[in-house]
Amino acid sequence: MSAGRSRSELSRRRLLGVAGAAGVAAAAGVAGCGSMTREVSGELLSSGGRLPEPFRVPLPAPRTAVPVRTTGGVDHYELVQRVADMEILPGRKTRVWGYDGSFPGTTLVGRSGRQIVVRVRNELPVPTSTHLHGGIQAPESDGYPTDLVVPKGYRHDPATHGKGGHGAGHGGAMQVAPADWKLSQGAKDYTYPLDQPAATLWYHDHRMDFSAPQVWRGLAGMFLVRDDEEEALHLPAAERDIPLMICDRAFEEDGALRYPSVDPSLTGVPGVEDAYMEGVMGDVVLVNGAPWPELEVDAARYRFRLLNASNARRYRLALEPGPREGAPFVQVGSDAGLLAAPRSHKELPIAPAERFDVVVDFSAYPVGSTVTLVNTLGEDGTRRVMRFRVTRRAKDDSRVPARLADVEPLRAASAVAERQFNFRQTSTSDGTKVWTVNGKPFRSAEFAARPRLGTVERWRFTSDFHHPVHLHLAHFQVVARSGRAALDTDAGWKDTVDVRPFEVVDVLARFSGHRGRYMFHCHNLEHEDMAMMANFQVV
Repeated sequence: MSAGRSRSELSRRRLLGVAGAAGVAAAAGVAGCGSMTREVSGELLSSGGRLPEPFRVPLPAPRTAVPVRTTGGVDHYELVQRVADMEILPGRKTRVWGYDGSFPGTTLVGRSGRQIVVRVRNELPVPTSTHLHGGIQAPESDGYPTDLVVPKGYRHDPATHGKGGHGAGHGGAMQVAPADWKLSQGAKDYTYPLDQPAATLWYHDHRMDFSAPQVWRGLAGMFLVRDDEEEALHLPAAERDIPLMICDRAFEEDGALRYPSVDPSLTGVPGVEDAYMEGVMGDVVLVNGAPWPELEVDAARYRFRLLNASNARRYRLALEPGPREGAPFVQVGSDAGLLAAPRSHKELPIAPAERFDVVVDFSAYPVGSTVTLVNTLGEDGTRRVMRFRVTRRAKDDSRVPARLADVEPLRAASAVAERQFNFRQTSTSDGTKVWTVNGKPFRSAEFAARPRLGTVERWRFTSDFHHPVHLHLAHFQVVARSGRAALDTDAGWKDTVDVRPFEVVDVLARFSGHRGRYMFHCHNLEHEDMAMMANFQVV
């Protein structure tokens, strides 16, 4: 057996030990993993060269997209997926796969109720599929993993993908029906109605078997939805409304991205080396694509739209030092929109794909002070995220009102069905470990549920490990964790929930907008690539 496999088994025992402890804590009524001194959700991949000093580079601001044309009240955008060399580590070049050749990709900004069409043109050497995470769109624009945009000249033969590609890397566990491959040559138009309130969404690659390495290489960007209700609140705006895409990566000595793919070309056998099947965590924390950046701020309120775009890493964010008065974070929004009322937090646990929309008031700090955003789950370099430097006093007419939005609390009695989904590692007949839902690896032709359009269902998630569970299309409210009240940080409409080891999480999900095939899956991207997905059909 390889050294990697031995390391994997050691790692798995360690992780399951953590999971077991969490289960004991949950059984004892302790607040789950929040009470643990350490939480692990993947395997650390160390960089090969010298790492940069923290807080030496400014926070980048990704470019905001402008429509290429407007027709009949519909704004049309175009994004080009292409290879580019960027300076992520100072003095070194990193080759990325980016939307418009940038990492993060171009930020898209839409307006509630105003449809946009985004043409994604693929100039990369591999197929892609783009998912608008948190968006309510028809199935043909949802970024189903086998609905691919194939680059010109790329030969995609589904007949070979049962042998040397899709499914073969996981003991042949996953199966894709031949009719489920849908190919768009060169480009595809994604239609987003945006019939949803203001929210912080994001878009990313969702290609079958290869989402993890393709997102790792840069295929992710922010997508903001605005509306009149949000703008009337007078929250911090303009240059004080800042999206922060937080993720981790590892680098080779020459600056290239390091990732443990079985086939680095991403055209053959999918998957990662055995040692990293729990998930890949890098040792460099990036914010908007920069390592441990610094942002100069006024002594005023700022709105930060926090996104955890990591493959597997969880964070518990805090400010050091905390403010002299008041809470470090005032949460105004969750995954899918504004909260009914602001909530104060000392720390924010954020799993992959979750978003927190928060206000930080730097007037609580003396001019000249520095404030560090830290990850209390990290160690050494991964404990740091970024730093703020309070540079000047400034006028601030923003506010955080006591009421933010009308958020209808769903009632348990409104659920027309209850379903349970167990996210767990399972062995195939040949002993291969795969990540499954209810013991089954992904099958494109099978459905785990058929909810009716316009209804609410109670879905219960259980797990053996950290699994951030994401539902396409359906937004939901978290109503219970292991039979107890949801966390204060669970508030609002969500599309992703962190299900911790041996925890039972109940959500009320509303299936609205469109009929058709959608999916739900673990958003630890390595788990997703290794079969932890399932379909549901809205009927």
